Amino acid sequence: MSEFNQDRPNHDLPNQDVPVADGSASYKRAIESIVLVAHDPVAPELLAQLLEQPTASVERWCAELAAEYQEQERGFELARVAGGYRYQTAADLTPYVERFLLHDQRARLSGAALETLAIIAYKQPISRAQVAAIRGVDPDGVIRTLQARGYIDEVGRDPGPGQAVLFGTTTTFLERLGLDTIDDLPPIAEFIPGADVVEALEVGLRVTPVIPVSGGSALVGPDADQPDSGEGSADRAPD
Repeated sequence: MSEFNQDRPNHDLPNQDVPVADGSASYKRAIESIVLVAHDPVAPELLAQLLEQPTASVERWCAELAAEYQEQERGFELARVAGGYRYQTAADLTPYVERFLLHDQRARLSGAALETLAIIAYKQPISRAQVAAIRGVDPDGVIRTLQARGYIDEVGRDPGPGQAVLFGTTTTFLERLGLDTIDDLPPIAEFIPGADVVEALEVGLRVTPVIPVSGGSALVGPDADQPDSGEGSADRAPD
């Protein structure tokens, strides 16, 4: 009986004795099934533990799966997000997905919330007072909204006087933006105009003073600072 059991194939788990070339297909299928039912991105270390295989092999199989989906032009992809792997829609199909998701007019973040979220993302860890100093308004309401959405959370305390609460982004933020780590954010310098652009804006927005004078006329620009002496005027009445 024992000999029969030893020769009987095990259909519950992948056969550990098969060659890697054949066994990799089974492991890839296992990765697909795990990632498919997972609510959050699955870390490669966890996949390696579940498959009882090296993490390097799991990383290679995930890369091969991602390449296969891309080559087949599937509507989804296997992406590395927030330190793990998840399935998400292909980037070129975003307009269709947005049309579906926004069909019922779901609530969006306001401009103030997006501005505050960007400040926290690039300056984290950061306190409420520091956010207020940058934005020039009280950010308490917006910060509560971002916390309720799960995009930011308390990450520590300022060691200075008062020990203010410090905020930072969460894994949910990384998931929504499709980032693996916060270091994948685009450099903020890309969004800051150059010195020549700033100078041109200052010149274009500068207000030229207009000073009314007697006689119904007005002096505009540099001449407005120079008083009229009356010398050399042909219209001046003789004494």
